[in-house]
Amino acid sequence: MAAAPAQAAEVSYATDCVPPPVSGLPTVKGTTKVEITAPATAKVGDEVEVVWKFTQAASKNPDLIDLPANSVQPSGTLKAAGAQAASVAMQGPRENPAIPKGGAMVLSDMKGKLKLTTAGAVTLTPDAYAINVMSTDTKCTPTETVKPAATINVTAGEGNPPTGSPDPTDPTDPTSPPPTGGTPSPTESESGGSDTGGTTGGGGQTDFTGKEVDIPYACKTPIGDKNATSPVQINAKKDGGSYDLTVKFKGSVMDSPADIPADSVKPSMEVVLGGADKGTVPVEGPTNAEAIKSGDPMVIPDLTGTYKPGADGKSTLSPGVLTVKALGTTTTCTPTKSAVSLTLDTSAQAGGAVGGGSAGSGSAGGAGTAGAGDSGGGLADTGADDGGLLRALGLVAGTAILLGGAVFTFMPRGALQRASRRVP
Repeated sequence: MAAAPAQAAEVSYATDCVPPPVSGLPTVKGTTKVEITAPATAKVGDEVEVVWKFTQAASKNPDLIDLPANSVQPSGTLKAAGAQAASVAMQGPRENPAIPKGGAMVLSDMKGKLKLTTAGAVTLTPDAYAINVMSTDTKCTPTETVKPAATINVTAGEGNPPTGSPDPTDPTDPTSPPPTGGTPSPTESESGGSDTGGTTGGGGQTDFTGKEVDIPYACKTPIGDKNATSPVQINAKKDGGSYDLTVKFKGSVMDSPADIPADSVKPSMEVVLGGADKGTVPVEGPTNAEAIKSGDPMVIPDLTGTYKPGADGKSTLSPGVLTVKALGTTTTCTPTKSAVSLTLDTSAQAGGAVGGGSAGSGSAGGAGTAGAGDSGGGLADTGADDGGLLRALGLVAGTAILLGGAVFTFMPRGALQRASRRVP
């Protein structure tokens, strides 16, 4: 590496930033201010380090969600021109302090290496870049000619200078393009459930396994409305006259794209009763007891609760409204079509759930929520895609989409709030 005196210069340029497609938000126009640091002089054959520092973002973190520490990673391309033409891959570490709603955006410094091949003046100009937040990318491109931010005066070195062009397929080549972000697609079960649900309780049986049913959800999130379908299964274990319920979200999720703080995600659901019984039963899952490290698997925990029957006969259990609280936000997902996962032969218990007006121990009274009933009818299918509930929520264990939607560095706060209220 060359050990020449460093120089630093700042440039400012108009930028168009395209938010992640899942956000449904329009292109954001703003101004980027960047400082490039590089050696003032070097010789042919030297490999020099270049540093890209973001000195100003056009807006603060919107008033939507707190960004956890170490959740933001920038990458980009620096153009070398003059005596030598090259594209230098730049990338910063996923390092940032926790950024509260309305707080100043903090992006790490990006670094890259350029091997000098030709004597003369080599100019360095910032070009396109991306901001990756929890596996979602906001891609930003200059909309005007950008001025060079630094110049390296390269002198002839001893011996033969390196020849040949950079190999973009070689991961060890310092000028190869930076890796792009992306979220692995969840692998979901393709099986659905019938309207009759799973095992019917009765006799001396104590464990009852429900059918896996595909539930289309319409979700209200802080960044807009989202649709998705997720496989859900409701199981029960008889305990006296009541039933301990376990709700499972089937299918794999994805690896965590960044560190997730402990105790930051809390899911819950209202299981809808039908048939002989009426009302809902609350079930909930634990918060993540430990921080989830980047690259570790993320799963939805089982949701549990107690169902105390309030009627004699065949009672059905269906997935109902799902609520996920994460990092100070709440996302509510309502089924657009009902499907019974489990049918039980129930006997009325004092203070049971029947009638929708009373609540026994561990059970919920109150009117049935959307999706109630003992058949698949009553609610129309809205055409929700089967891309997986996690991609719509972006909250469960990963908070990917919400965080991605909140990191639009150049979105004026008022415009983002207006966009978040728009229904796609």
